[in-house]
Amino acid sequence: MALIDLSKRIALGIDVGGTNTKYGLVNHRGEILEKGSIKTDDYPEVEDFMNALYEKISPLITKYCGEKQFEGIGVGAPNANYYRGTIEQAPNLQWKGVIPFAEMMSEKFSVPCKMTNDANAAALGEMMFGAARGMKDFIMITLGTGVGSGIIANGQLIYGHDGFAGELGHTIVKPGGRKHWSTGSEGSLEAYASATGITITAKKMRAEFPHSMLNSYKEEEIDSKVVFECAQKNDEVAVEVFRYTGQKLGEAFANFVMFSSPEAILLFGGVIKAGDFIMKPTKLHMERNLLPIFRNKVKLVFSELDEADAAILGASALVWEK
Repeated sequence: MALIDLSKRIALGIDVGGTNTKYGLVNHRGEILEKGSIKTDDYPEVEDFMNALYEKISPLITKYCGEKQFEGIGVGAPNANYYRGTIEQAPNLQWKGVIPFAEMMSEKFSVPCKMTNDANAAALGEMMFGAARGMKDFIMITLGTGVGSGIIANGQLIYGHDGFAGELGHTIVKPGGRKHWSTGSEGSLEAYASATGITITAKKMRAEFPHSMLNSYKEEEIDSKVVFECAQKNDEVAVEVFRYTGQKLGEAFANFVMFSSPEAILLFGGVIKAGDFIMKPTKLHMERNLLPIFRNKVKLVFSELDEADAAILGASALVWEK
């Protein structure tokens, strides 16, 4: 039986975002050989976007794939359906309806294309190249503008029957609570634990405490970064914003742990830069709400992937996944 030389194979990882689309050529060790980006929102028509992407990437393929084999394309995108290779009703993209994205990519580049949503891609990237190497059961949580998630159980990503499983950010943590700005649901985790949610909490809390340092900022200046800076200066209200956010996160994590019994919950995204301000209350309230058989078993682990490259690596992991 002939051995397959993986060192001669290259994957293309693409991360489609509402504003920017990042891409990179990646080898099987997770090394990005070359990368770049285009502005997603410059292209109201998906066909024009595809043409622009091809123009940027095809010279790189020619450059690197003379001696190496171009194995395929992996795409992470909002509302992406793994089974159908489609982007479906993505609220932050200009392309409406159901877009047969993987099929279009395959036709354009003449190689297979697989896709999933961005948080699932991050989970695959972490399992293949990051802090979850060797783990077969973990949950990936991305804490940024929103709250994304990917669930790995028995070494496999959970997609569900329709390809959309794992939307833990939209689970309800406070019934009848804060209305989500996009979905309209009341009390979802994303409404509290995302950078957007933290900003809303901070604006509400500072109104109740005139002495807070947060009141020295204009309304439009308040964001999660400002809250962190104030917490570092021991502003009690800013510290309480993170404590409250951590409580909501920890209570949600307890539910997630009792659902799939993961070895670890991996955390990624700008919000985790708040460090102990958010992580201590998260850990406290997770453990407090767990059944005894689950306590002190689940690690909270920060991602090891570079934030700028993680989306590209995660998408490329789809190509290597068998």
